[in-house]
Amino acid sequence: MDLTLDRKDALTELINIGYGRAAGALSELTGYRIALEVPRVAIYEIDLIPAMVEDLLGPSVASVTQPFTGPVSGNALLLLAEPSALVLGGLLSEVGFEPRSFDSNAREISTEVGNILLNACLGVLGSLLRLQVNFAVPHMRLERSARLIEVLAAAAEEKLTHCLMIDTKFKVREGSVTGYVVIALGRNSFDRLMLELGAWESRPWR
Repeated sequence: MDLTLDRKDALTELINIGYGRAAGALSELTGYRIALEVPRVAIYEIDLIPAMVEDLLGPSVASVTQPFTGPVSGNALLLLAEPSALVLGGLLSEVGFEPRSFDSNAREISTEVGNILLNACLGVLGSLLRLQVNFAVPHMRLERSARLIEVLAAAAEEKLTHCLMIDTKFKVREGSVTGYVVIALGRNSFDRLMLELGAWESRPWR
């Protein structure tokens, strides 16, 4: 399933605004300059996501999950390959070395990064598209890629059918880490998002 070029450009512009806010918040939190590359956005049917994630990140992923509700509702995830999550934890920690396992510090860092990034993405959709979006508390876990649909559907208000998949590349210190933000929506929420994107595009003052 494809986005029209106009909708894709509008969505990329919105997500990029959110990424800018997230990068600023992460830089302030950690004391390091953090850059997030301009994201690539695509949409897929939800049944395709587990196999795609396994191909991209491997059979085991670190996920930060944040359900959201409102006129557009669903579930948002930050997905990182397990080794990449450990690298990111090392880059962002005060100690500055990569942890060997998901200890409490590594989990806390991953959760906070996911919380900031997902809130920024969902928040900009809410504020600029004028949709009231409410967030649940994020949760971090190690998960099998094959079980991602179960994870996504766990707190959803409607049956999830579509996933926005957003490339995510963190650049910090001398390193970089690649992951993905996945925003899963049901049919009604997806249609509402497309409608509001069209309305936003038509505003001359945006």
